[in-house]
Amino acid sequence: MASNRSAGVSASGSGAALGFGGGGENAWRAQGRGEGTPGVNPVDAVDLVSGSDSGESEEASGSEQDELSWISWFCSLQGNELFCEVDEDYIEDAFNLSGLSSQVPYYDYALDMILDNEPPQDVMLTDQQHEMLENAAEMLYGLIHARYILTARGLAAMLEKFKSCGFGRCPRVLCEGQACVPVGPSDVPGQSTVKIYCPKCEDIYYPRSEFQCAIDGAYTGTTSPTCFS
Repeated sequence: MASNRSAGVSASGSGAALGFGGGGENAWRAQGRGEGTPGVNPVDAVDLVSGSDSGESEEASGSEQDELSWISWFCSLQGNELFCEVDEDYIEDAFNLSGLSSQVPYYDYALDMILDNEPPQDVMLTDQQHEMLENAAEMLYGLIHARYILTARGLAAMLEKFKSCGFGRCPRVLCEGQACVPVGPSDVPGQSTVKIYCPKCEDIYYPRSEFQCAIDGAYTGTTSPTCFS
């Protein structure tokens, strides 16, 4: 699922495969906050603020939007309701990602995108390179998600969405709107798309959303039914 969000790509590692190179460290977004100026009357300071134009408030509003993490943005996309947000500290632990580097193309760049690591300013990507990295980041996040939802924190996040019917309801009339959970027929990427499982009738169905029907079943894994039955 390609998106229009700008990609964040680390300059570390080899960039030849994507057609770009360059060095430099990953840059974290930072926002400075000015402190009060000594010797200024508080009343004068208030007058200065009240007399400023509305550009500052618009700039602050834009800053808040920019601070939306890639994970939150990705999970808010239409069709991605079947995902829960994976904690960044889980992703930053290399042990939890063991073996994924061999499954995901441009692994290092995709991981940097997920964690919002910014590329150096001199690194420019074409639209095709953006799309390649976004697809790789989606695949990597999906495979991480399948592992995360087996942990205590992941199960708690899934249970919360299950209780609020965030994954959808069973289409069978006799189930009376029973909440469902996503399930993948296979843990191997590319084998099948995600389905929804009803713990009441113990059957599986295709999601009603065409966007959800395109999600790889490996991103939710095969174990969800056993956790909510």
